[in-house]
Amino acid sequence: MISINNDKGTGRIKVEPEDFIVEEIEKNGIVLEKDHIYENLDNEENNNIEVKKDFTIFVLQKENWNTTQALIKIAKLFRRGKKSVGFAGTKDRRAISTQLCSIYKVDPSELLKLHIKDIKINGAWLSNKQVRMGDLLGNRFIVKIKDLDSYEKIEKTNKLLNGRFPNYYGDQRFGMHGDNVEIGLDMLHNNFEDAAIKFLTDTKNEKNDDAIAARERLLNELDFKTAIDYFPKYLKYERMVIDYLSKYPDNYANALRKLPRSLVLMFVHSVDSYIYNKELEERIKNNLIEPTDEDLVCNSDKFGFPDLSNISNYNDRYSSGNDINNQFVVGNIVGYNTKDLTSFEKKILLDLELTTDDFKMSNMPELSCNGNYRVFFAPYNNFYSEFNSEENSAILKFSLFTGSYATVLLNEFLDYEEV
Repeated sequence: MISINNDKGTGRIKVEPEDFIVEEIEKNGIVLEKDHIYENLDNEENNNIEVKKDFTIFVLQKENWNTTQALIKIAKLFRRGKKSVGFAGTKDRRAISTQLCSIYKVDPSELLKLHIKDIKINGAWLSNKQVRMGDLLGNRFIVKIKDLDSYEKIEKTNKLLNGRFPNYYGDQRFGMHGDNVEIGLDMLHNNFEDAAIKFLTDTKNEKNDDAIAARERLLNELDFKTAIDYFPKYLKYERMVIDYLSKYPDNYANALRKLPRSLVLMFVHSVDSYIYNKELEERIKNNLIEPTDEDLVCNSDKFGFPDLSNISNYNDRYSSGNDINNQFVVGNIVGYNTKDLTSFEKKILLDLELTTDDFKMSNMPELSCNGNYRVFFAPYNNFYSEFNSEENSAILKFSLFTGSYATVLLNEFLDYEEV
């Protein structure tokens, strides 16, 4: 990723979970503060009308858990399946995070009695609605940077960025092995065999020797019946695919379907994320920070975040008298419904041997990507920093729009080591 700032400091983040605090911001602007107990946050109309309330909404505070694993653990304790729980957005594992979640047919009082290591329930109440993906405004972050070499560079960078930073997709979008794009391209080209083999055998960034040995052996032998015996038990997703291929060795598409849909969808989405990141890099190389005549733009909402519900051409909006200082440049997340491709998007699709129609995924339509929008330069709001000279550390506090990555913003401030 190409940065706007080339004069960065150095430091370490996430040394301890309490060094990285993530507090969800609800759509009404309420911040779910760490250790704060909440009562009913529902802002429902027609409160006098009796409605069936089958869901319990609760505030989940966790550390050393990812969101999905924490919710599955809670669901199992109440003899519920993973489809019984809902959440608005995933939160970091190595962090202390708070977020709004829901569970079907569990009494709030029972949730409040819950005792699970590193999990707290900071309020629970009945509702007629469940929490769904995207039901949030953003997140507030409180980040402690340790072994900081220069606080002055933090201050200079904040002035340079002036409240906006390149809104890249972070490395986690592209997978632990960094091969999500390659796998996604194979799938978009209907080459499910190569996609499955890459998923099972890629050893890049693999840290466990037994996993490396298993992947390399499978690549050499391609014997799925034998592989199920030697693949490590902790590689559960790989074992799902191998188990299916041991019975149906030529059905690679259905083997990939054995994986959680969210994981397989991430392979395809990594491709449109890659295209977007490359276009953002190109804009920074050419100093295209401000909108040009052909760009799409949107205004900010009342919280200072991008309002992607109202996108228009920059020329149209400028001529209609809108405040041009309040514009966000909007880029395409390419999909089959993307109408106005930029010249860069056309070129990179050609280089990747793709068309927008390929994102319909005719052989796996459940993974189709219709396209979307994302601002190229995202706001970071309510920024605050404080230096501790005795510890040689700094605290940074800021709020981000949903979908923006705190680690990407931090990358503009410093070259950091993530523990």
